[in-house]
Amino acid sequence: MSGHTLEWDIKPFPFKVYTDLPAIPLPREIEPVGADTLAALADPAPVAASLGLSQLAAILYYAAGVTRKKTHPGGGEVLFRAAASTGALYQTEVYVAVGEVVGLEPGLYHFCPGDFTLRRLRDGDVRGALSAAAADDSIARRSATILLTAIYWRNAWKYQARAYRHLFWDSGTMLANVLAVGGALGLAPKVLTGFVDVEVDRLLGLDTTREVALELIVLGPEAAAAPVGGALDSIDHATLPLSSSEVDYPLIREMHAASGLGTASAVSTWRGREWSHTVPMPPVGAKLVQLPPPAARAGRGLGETIQRRGSTREFGHASLTAEELATALWAAARPFDADVPSGLVDLYLIVNAVEGVPSGAYFYRPDTHALETLATGEFRNRSAYLCLEQPLGGDAAATIYWLARLDELTRTFGDRGYRLANLEAGLAGGRAYLAAYAQGFGASGLTFYDGHVVEFFSPHAARKDAIFVTALGRSGVGGRVTIESNLTTRRRPSA
Repeated sequence: MSGHTLEWDIKPFPFKVYTDLPAIPLPREIEPVGADTLAALADPAPVAASLGLSQLAAILYYAAGVTRKKTHPGGGEVLFRAAASTGALYQTEVYVAVGEVVGLEPGLYHFCPGDFTLRRLRDGDVRGALSAAAADDSIARRSATILLTAIYWRNAWKYQARAYRHLFWDSGTMLANVLAVGGALGLAPKVLTGFVDVEVDRLLGLDTTREVALELIVLGPEAAAAPVGGALDSIDHATLPLSSSEVDYPLIREMHAASGLGTASAVSTWRGREWSHTVPMPPVGAKLVQLPPPAARAGRGLGETIQRRGSTREFGHASLTAEELATALWAAARPFDADVPSGLVDLYLIVNAVEGVPSGAYFYRPDTHALETLATGEFRNRSAYLCLEQPLGGDAAATIYWLARLDELTRTFGDRGYRLANLEAGLAGGRAYLAAYAQGFGASGLTFYDGHVVEFFSPHAARKDAIFVTALGRSGVGGRVTIESNLTTRRRPSA
């Protein structure tokens, strides 16, 4: 009701392009990552002996690459990316600090999905400086670190200041792919959410009024530590303008600044805080619906699953099986290796059409892999309303609502706790996407009416805050559009 309209003539360009740096082409035959998707989520491969350029290219492609394209009559082209993004605006940028990657010189690089290239922003090994900024010595010993950033304007063009939470939803969805592919390739990925913001932004050469660092992911085996370097010079490489003009939303910058960490010692102190929230036992007489064990295998490789992924635009009313839903919930709630605990968000859901599970509202209990019944009945219309009156929320077989106790999170982690809640919800949603497409059905992330979501799931959800929504179900009439691949996957010889 704000009167905000989309100004199509200034819609931001979807790729960041450094205009004064030479492009370094990446291998265009991509590792297929044929490990079964569900098996890869459950049990990562043993740590590899090294990280090579082909493995790094695979991670970049399956995290942020252009996987498919659709050409409209008249020449218009839509590019599909490996990870979902709110409004298909793709504000998440990817950088790599390279130390020991076979086939690539040490340095700091930017990844451009548009031409599938790297551009070197800094020569030499920067892992020592990055390690100091993140107060984590392991960065200096691991092969490489991926850095995810966000360009505010790309998302704020449509969503205004609410874009701030989208930065973490979308980078979280991308993280789901990075962790899954990195684990399947034996690269032991670990997420770092604590770092000195201004130092990491300066290392990357970012204009922090427009772009900021969000998360770091260390990759590869450990080796000798990188040498300790001196202070790095500032860098300011020219880039292609995103739009002819931009609209500033100061609240976004204020929120990010309020959740920043100023020194390495502050990072260490922040990282040492203990999260003590536990899920209370169900009340006496609560009705629990025990879910079947998650499927061990999907029969579809991880690389193929990511290639097929897309946000479903129309759900039919066909049912999911209880095992399909159970597998998606299991995947979404999996712990992950990070510098802070997981389990910061709770999963609520409205079930509309799942075999063996009565229609109703539920709370998912990962400890017992069961659904706690909050209410039974038909809630399709209500779910559509809660999802900002979008039919997808009601047509889906099941819609997952992530909620968190932001008051507890901010007491423990300060204002940075708000980042953590949105990031984990986005990551969980990304894993639900992977589990859904691995099993042959669809998913879509949705926005929502914050207060009404909490009200619907109360009193159980009282004093919590709505964070994110993902709908699951089978595609409606018409199926998927026909699209062509942008790259080819390398075929492995048969045994």
